[in-house]
Amino acid sequence: MELLTTENLIAFLTLLALEIVLGIDNVIFISILSDKLPTAQKVLGQRLGIGLAVVGRILLLMAITWVQSLENARVMTLFGNAISGKDLVLLLGGLFLIGKSTYEIHEKLEVAEYDKHGVGKAATTTLTAMVAQVIVIDIVFSLDSVITAVGISNVMSIMITAILIAAAVMIAFAGQVSAFVERHPTMKMLALSFLILIGALLVAEGWNPQATHDLQLKNYIYFAMSFSFMVELFNMKLRRTTKPVHLHNRPRPPKRGN
Repeated sequence: MELLTTENLIAFLTLLALEIVLGIDNVIFISILSDKLPTAQKVLGQRLGIGLAVVGRILLLMAITWVQSLENARVMTLFGNAISGKDLVLLLGGLFLIGKSTYEIHEKLEVAEYDKHGVGKAATTTLTAMVAQVIVIDIVFSLDSVITAVGISNVMSIMITAILIAAAVMIAFAGQVSAFVERHPTMKMLALSFLILIGALLVAEGWNPQATHDLQLKNYIYFAMSFSFMVELFNMKLRRTTKPVHLHNRPRPPKRGN
């Protein structure tokens, strides 16, 4: 089979762009989770999370017949709506993403933990707990990504190459993304809000994929995310001298005598 054709090149570039865009969601989620790891484990956590996403997508590509069967296999009927295996994964994954993102927002803005000396304690997690959460969301993102990839190109080598190059890009910029989000608390809140939107989109796709496609909900959501991101960049530029607030994973001691 001839690989070096114009058609395959276009498919490869399209897939590469798709994987990088989808990978941004993963990087944001992984960056927020890895921020709660001990400092010495943050980089390891980021690379491990991205590596798991890559391995998961390649394994799903190799098991593409099974993946495609999930679209047609009805596993349950809920309120008169037939739910396939793929729909169930998207529904549960979307609900998990909404719940987890909402919890993270609450923890960073509402929860304050103090030790016996009155000094704030940073929220922490273990590498194992982080990896477990990354695996859950990677399955959801990878499933949707693989099915889309097969629709663009049926050549395994092209799909795997696009995934590997996108992974290299994600690993190269994961540190910068994490540091940028950490330096700007409003960007962290915006990123968590984006994850809630993506979770809602996954739930809609799982519940009624045809209506979601017909209404082009994905286009509206990504437009809203892009627009709000641009507005926040303008805000950051206009208010660059303003000192940002401290979220609870970067705590300060409370004022005494109150």
